[in-house]
Amino acid sequence: MQLTVCEPAAMSEAAVMEPPRAGGFVESSCGAEDSAASLDDGIVDTANESSEEESTGEREEEVGAPSAASSSTKTTEAPAEQSSNTKMVNAQRPDSLSLPAAAEPRLWTSQRDAEVQLRMGDSGLAAESPLTVNQMFTSAVERFGTFTALGWKEGEQQKSLNYKDYYQACRNAAKSFLKLGLQRYHGVGILGFNSAEWFISDIGAILAGGFAVGIYTTNSPEACQYVAENCKADIIVVENHKQLQKILQVEDKLPHLKAIIQYKDALKEKRPNLYTWAEFMELGRDEPDAPLDAIISSQKPNQCCALIYTSGTTGQPKGVMLSHDNITWTALSTSKHVRLTDATQAQEVVVSYLPLSHIAAQMVDIWVTMKVGGATYFAQPDALKGSLVNTLKEVRPTAFMGVPRVWEKMQEKMKSVGQKSSTVRRKVAAWAKDVGLQTNLTKMNQNEAAGRPPLSYHIAKKLVFKKVRKALGLDRCNRCYTGAAPITKDTLEFFLSLDIPLYELYGMSESTGPHTISRPNAFKLTSCGKEIPGCKTKLHNPDEEGNGEICFWGRHVFMGYLNMPDKTDEALDAEGWLHSGDLGKHDENGFLFITGRIKELIITAGGENIPPVPIEDAVKEAVPLISNAMLIGDKKKFLSMLLTIKCQVNAESGDPEDELTPEAVEICKKLGSNATRVSEIASGRDRLVYAAIQEGINRVNEKATSNAQRIQKWVVLDRDFSVGGGELGPTMKLKRPVVTKMFKDQIENFYKELATPTTPDNPLPPK
Repeated sequence: MQLTVCEPAAMSEAAVMEPPRAGGFVESSCGAEDSAASLDDGIVDTANESSEEESTGEREEEVGAPSAASSSTKTTEAPAEQSSNTKMVNAQRPDSLSLPAAAEPRLWTSQRDAEVQLRMGDSGLAAESPLTVNQMFTSAVERFGTFTALGWKEGEQQKSLNYKDYYQACRNAAKSFLKLGLQRYHGVGILGFNSAEWFISDIGAILAGGFAVGIYTTNSPEACQYVAENCKADIIVVENHKQLQKILQVEDKLPHLKAIIQYKDALKEKRPNLYTWAEFMELGRDEPDAPLDAIISSQKPNQCCALIYTSGTTGQPKGVMLSHDNITWTALSTSKHVRLTDATQAQEVVVSYLPLSHIAAQMVDIWVTMKVGGATYFAQPDALKGSLVNTLKEVRPTAFMGVPRVWEKMQEKMKSVGQKSSTVRRKVAAWAKDVGLQTNLTKMNQNEAAGRPPLSYHIAKKLVFKKVRKALGLDRCNRCYTGAAPITKDTLEFFLSLDIPLYELYGMSESTGPHTISRPNAFKLTSCGKEIPGCKTKLHNPDEEGNGEICFWGRHVFMGYLNMPDKTDEALDAEGWLHSGDLGKHDENGFLFITGRIKELIITAGGENIPPVPIEDAVKEAVPLISNAMLIGDKKKFLSMLLTIKCQVNAESGDPEDELTPEAVEICKKLGSNATRVSEIASGRDRLVYAAIQEGINRVNEKATSNAQRIQKWVVLDRDFSVGGGELGPTMKLKRPVVTKMFKDQIENFYKELATPTTPDNPLPPK
């Protein structure tokens, strides 16, 4: 795809910045992942091994490990090679960046009005001329002006905007923001579900010289206040009366706030400086173009235009500063890597439903789609409560991004429906899934001798696979992605067996979204693929198995954290590499595998480093009744685990209910249990279910690489984890520090010294 590139007149000269090579790194780049307690308290022991005691510091869920104390003078020399016997998690990395003394742009900043040096390359995509958001948008308008850009439903009526009208709406919004008093480098907070108004507010804020700032819809009034205060929000755009109330509760604590705009539903009360969407858009309709054009022409690709706030599980959220170039270049590289089709050939179609305050949704729904002239259709606000499949069937997207929990819910639903099918249908489905899995695994492993897919695959496709895709609304979808949190191998294999490969991607807010992405001709189960073009990966201080901290280099690396030089200093080292805080390794073909997270790593009292996710996934696979599992054991003598059971979710609130899912009820029946509610199982109330869980954990323990990695105690909690409950983040990622604090009593109960140890041969106390 040939792009028309316009050089910004005001762009300061960008130096070519190649990543330095450093000792202690493995580099990869892509051319172009105790004792017996009674059942009364629900705790079950599974082993009696214990380790020697050793304590470590508490780890937080943030980017990168804290850097060593900064010396008064920092250099950009490569660090010396680490000795082979140094433990990875305790190893120092290259000194972090020092605050630049000169006015010349550096690789990072924490100041809202500063410029940064771009990580330009000598050739390929890394050398592409930088663009502002406005330049990328106007290029899209020139090429795709009459193509549908946005689509949505109002009642039963379908509405849409083409690219030309979309751009004009964004300019109109920008003029309205300016009229309301939006200042340069101040924020426009957006609090609501995905919609055309969300997109227009976001881009309008950028065009007007402000910051586009998404606010999580699940935020409390206090959390909204923090974000609005931190970004100096002059204006906040809210979806409805519910979200409006959050802002009104903290309005008197927001000194910069000049106006609030509500884009859905009629206003329930009239207040000064409160506008409907129509009133807001009318403000700028007759305003002259010159002031806006002057602001747009003064913008540079290496200046900040958007803030993505981290979830702040262990402290205050950090404002990730993204430049114009971060966004426009990442959109280009991503679209090239996944080989999206230009709209002039065949238009790509996506469904927007994931939280837009998260970088993954923004990059997919707004920017990458714009780059190729694709169409974004908005799901209903209750998408994650059940209506998503209806939207998928109506829209029939060509590409679809789902967080692991979305795919898991689909899997549970399909299993539930399948159990109600006739014996013949179940047998046909089982046969087809076996054919699908083997065929796709062969393709994945690129077995040249396999040749074309066998005849059985074509039969299975006609009898089963096509029908499944149509029922899910994925019959046109040739790219299904998963990311933002770990996904189990069981779920990956389930969809692969249905001829729906899930391509994993990996990245973070600080890398403007993607860093590696799997694709049809290059994917492996549990791997998150290879780097997008123009980016590089280094594994810092790898151990004997090749596991090291994953570090990023490229034009997707963020500018810094707003007003947080120390936190920025921790995330970026002296050479400008972004330290992810994740552990990973490459296979012989360059595929990246995430093996853990440094700050989630459990270090037992005996000093053994244990990544929790593989053990948690193994338990969920061994015991299909389990919804969530969280391993405990940091600074403890042994491992224990918190478990939740699969249950129904309230369609309105999204909160977990007491009733079990149909799949869970069926599993219980097969065990001889009549349980239909979580409360009938939790805290040891159902011996049959507890015995089955224990058997599954025994199987996991048998495969443990050491006694220290065996789960010795566990408990089933009274309710499942949820976003509303606080245990999960907006992308369904487990918030470990929060869960640890919430279930402090249960965890302390694991480690009380009691009398008789339980063994795998005698897992349960006598009746």
